[in-house]
Amino acid sequence: MLEYWSVGKNESPHLPLIGLFITPSLHYSTTPSLQQTSARGKEYGSPLRGQCKAGSFGAGFFTMNFKDYFSQQASEYTRYRPHYPASLFAYLAGLTIEHQLAWDCATGSGQAALGLADYFEKIIATDASDKQIANATAHDRIIYMVAPAEKTEITSGSVDLIVVAQALHWFDCDTFYAEVRRVLKEGGVLAAWSYSLLRISPAIDRVLEQFYTNVVGTFWPPERKLVDDKYQSIPFPFEELAAPLFKMEARWNLDRLVGYLGTWSSVQKFKDKHKTDPIEVVIRDLSRAWGRPEDEKKIHWPIHMRVGKLA
Repeated sequence: MLEYWSVGKNESPHLPLIGLFITPSLHYSTTPSLQQTSARGKEYGSPLRGQCKAGSFGAGFFTMNFKDYFSQQASEYTRYRPHYPASLFAYLAGLTIEHQLAWDCATGSGQAALGLADYFEKIIATDASDKQIANATAHDRIIYMVAPAEKTEITSGSVDLIVVAQALHWFDCDTFYAEVRRVLKEGGVLAAWSYSLLRISPAIDRVLEQFYTNVVGTFWPPERKLVDDKYQSIPFPFEELAAPLFKMEARWNLDRLVGYLGTWSSVQKFKDKHKTDPIEVVIRDLSRAWGRPEDEKKIHWPIHMRVGKLA
């Protein structure tokens, strides 16, 4: 049985509630055992990672196709992942007629949901990982839910904008797209994007490319190829719009960069198999190319976006 409850900063979960839009801090789960994460009122919210291919769903759907590459490092994910530019969310908001409800599907730690909060009255942010949800950032306009991308309790025809940030390659696309058509309003918009390997300087980039391809390359799941292909090989059966180019930018020192590399799913899988950190293989070359470790350097990640309207 699916349950809904609201959680305040100093409250325990209430009895199950009927309906979806009860309070700004409403939470949803497929299990009744989730607990409030801290006295500071962190709220739940996290992404479904499924495969971008046709599939079938029946009993046990909530776990059978969920490829969880991120729960193990959920707190590090929140701390080290870069942030999307504000201009991206302003662009997306400009595509919708109304701004009542947006759905951030596979929200992770809530990065895209937070960006949408400046433009939409309410954001539903879903994820299949309860650990990711436990590390999500609370906001009065965001409703976090534990739910798969392909099957939610969102009201049909209620959503103005759906965004999928760095996650579409995990989905069962045919089933997810059916859910998109169900929940979007007529003329609603779906935007899905990924970002490429970060760029810093020629010398540092060479070390990172060696690390990405030759050290942890065999530990990337097959779906990673869709990211390397800039999402161009993913089917996208909507009235597609030409999206402008965006990029994420940050200034990091060497320690922050190493922390970010540790959030890669391939790094975690390497550790699980070899019981050692693969970053140790390249840290000497990386340090030499970086210079003084405390120096901050400008970093950017190119963003590749597919945007379409429901005709």
